[in-house]
Amino acid sequence: MRHCHSSRGERGNPYIAFREVMHAMRHGGPFGGPMGGGPRGRGGERRRMFEGGELRLVLLKLIEDQPRHGYDLIREIESLSGGAYAPSPGVVYPTMTLLLDMGLAEEVESDGPRKLMTITEAGRQHLTERADEVAVAMGRLTALAKVSERTDNAPVRRAMGNLKQALHDCLSREGTTRETQLEVARILDEAVGKIERL
Repeated sequence: MRHCHSSRGERGNPYIAFREVMHAMRHGGPFGGPMGGGPRGRGGERRRMFEGGELRLVLLKLIEDQPRHGYDLIREIESLSGGAYAPSPGVVYPTMTLLLDMGLAEEVESDGPRKLMTITEAGRQHLTERADEVAVAMGRLTALAKVSERTDNAPVRRAMGNLKQALHDCLSREGTTRETQLEVARILDEAVGKIERL
């Protein structure tokens, strides 16, 4: 049997074997997959989902549809992408502040504790002037959703969760021997090899 660790890691180490399985899973889906943290370019380098001011236009378009707060915006973008991409709060909230500062949006009271952000007349004009850019940015989410639908790896994520729990239970038991660790590594090596040959 071919050992997939012969050139990539320390042979016989179950932790390295599991880490490599997780690495392959994270990088195997569309645009890095739901676990991948965003799109990737040539050589696997991470690149942004949106370029320039595209995220600003997307957020503005979404609050034109209905007033929303930050969490709503993140969840809506995730939904539009088919679950394949969700912007981080560290990106969304500063962009919301920028929209307010530019006069393209304003805050309104809501029934809950958080204020909602809604579009202003200046914001509507901004979207009209940049309609083509808005269409491109929203189309990117739609295209990503289609790719995600074709390559849904939810069953694989479930299996990965089971594997993680099984490894933890096995290797954290009191009295776990070196022989047990080596056998776990052998099983993982074999599984990785089979996956690579698919």
